[in-house]
Amino acid sequence: MPEGDTIHRTAATLQKALAGKVVTRYETMLPKIDGPLRGRTIERVVAAGKNLVIDFSGDLHLRTHMRMNGAWHIYRPGERWQRPRRDMRVIIETADFVAVGFNIPVAELLTGRELERVLHPQGPDLLAEFDVAEAVRRARERNDEQIADVLLSQRVAAGIGNIWKSESLFQRGINPFTRVKDLDDQALEQLFLTARALLKESAAGHRRLNVYSRGGQPCRKCGTAISSRKQGLDARLTYWCPRCQPLESAKC
Repeated sequence: MPEGDTIHRTAATLQKALAGKVVTRYETMLPKIDGPLRGRTIERVVAAGKNLVIDFSGDLHLRTHMRMNGAWHIYRPGERWQRPRRDMRVIIETADFVAVGFNIPVAELLTGRELERVLHPQGPDLLAEFDVAEAVRRARERNDEQIADVLLSQRVAAGIGNIWKSESLFQRGINPFTRVKDLDDQALEQLFLTARALLKESAAGHRRLNVYSRGGQPCRKCGTAISSRKQGLDARLTYWCPRCQPLESAKC
């Protein structure tokens, strides 16, 4: 699933190619977002947590969420696509570029007020102006939950997915099955700031994974075999080092 860093990179690419350009062609396979976009100007493209938002003149906004398999590609007119046409969900074409949304499962065409209402429940965006105190406050509302599950909640802090959940916890030496109530405010604050730093590094093109998808391989710090286990209601795989991230007061 694309995380906040991937969405920010995608938004930056689309912003560079599309901002200020007039839509010459708009096509979609999704009836819900079939609207009058041809002739409108693309004002900007931004990321909001895991949401990608394209703003059009006349107070129309296309919000998309990639979930597991969605992606946006940019092509020159006439350039061959890297995915089959059957995967196309949205086409936004200008005189210079064609933006194609493939396998996008969530898409809405909204007014500014409707968009604000949709995004309002999100927690602070780790890749925007991040309010770490607010993220800690929201995490405290889930004191009895395991910290790895809380990190995935976009209502606590927007942008973290399964990769940076595991990597942030590894960096701070926190076992993913620790209950929030067993962490003090300073530990939570440093955890969110670590997640923010990792997301920013990845968004800039720098990524090194210590535990994610390395189950059974030796820990880069201590050599212990990396463990993995399904966790939470969605049974997402969590990776951690049993030696570097011991489970102390919490019980799993």
